[in-house]
Parts: sequence; structure tokens; C-alpha cells
Amino acid sequence: MIHAQGPDSDRYSPKSPDAIAFSDFSGYEDWATVSCARQVDVLKVIVANSAMIQAFKAGIPLSGKPFPEGSMTVKLQWSPKEDKEAPFDVEVPDALKQAFVMEKHSKRFPKTGGRGYAVFNYDDAMNRSTPDPTSHADCGNMCHVAVKGKDYIFHPYEKR
Repeated sequence: MIHAQGPDSDRYSPKSPDAIAFSDFSGYEDWATVSCARQVDVLKVIVANSAMIQAFKAGIPLSGKPFPEGSMTVKLQWSPKEDKEAPFDVEVPDALKQAFVMEKHSKRFPKTGGRGYAVFNYDDAMNRSTPDPTSHADCGNMCHVAVKGKDYIFHPYEKR
């Protein structure tokens, strides 16, 4: 796992109320894209670490097999804005709002299907993320239990 050093190291220092360290996801900026999603007021990109990408490429979870321990995803969430330079109607990311993180660690998170969940809110002025005080493990699990049969993952690895 890559750990931040130097001026950005504070950026990765927070821990969620459930003790999920943002530093565990250090380097997510270079992880491969899994998928993207859009809600009315949020643009989202889901990225995953190499263990998870390799599992997707091997056919997991469609094969019925679970993702390996140590699989991690980060769902980056931005507010959208209209691209004024493009000659067509398109929205692009504006301000980074949140990073929703999820990691598979069956022994550490047995009550939530072996998955740990946390939300970190991004503060652009401070260039750092802080744990969302209202998020907790059950929040992510309550949504993701709907896809328990796909090892708690909503988005497939999209075709390229």
C-alpha cells in the first residue's frame, strides 16, 4: 500500500467514526476506473485497487465467487457544472465533494458482510478530507445489502 508523504500527508490522516483510515486508500488517484454514475446533483466515478480490478477481469462477482480480501473501491463524488467551452451540452465535474470508501476485510467487518464503509468529505480550501460524522458502517451496508449476491458491489467493471 502506498502511503502519502510530504505536504499531502495530512490529507490522508483522518479516520472514520468506525476507525477506517483514509490512508488505507492512499494512491486511489491512480486506481483504475470501474464505472461511473450520475444523480441529479452529483457526478460519480468508481475506482478500485489492483486486487479488485484483477478479480473483475477474472469474472468476479458474475462467476459467483467473492472478491478477495483487501479489495477496495473509492467512489469519488463531484458537483456538476456546465462546460462553457464545449460546442455541445455537457456537464463536467466542478468541486470534489466526497470520497465514499469501501474495503473487504471479513474478520474486521463481520457484521456488515465483510465490508467496511466510510464517507470522507473533501474541503478544497484545506486540500484535505474529513470523516463524515453522520456516516457509519451500517449506512453503507444498508444500501449494499441489496446486492449481497454480487458480493455487495453495485457497479460492474464496464466494457472498454
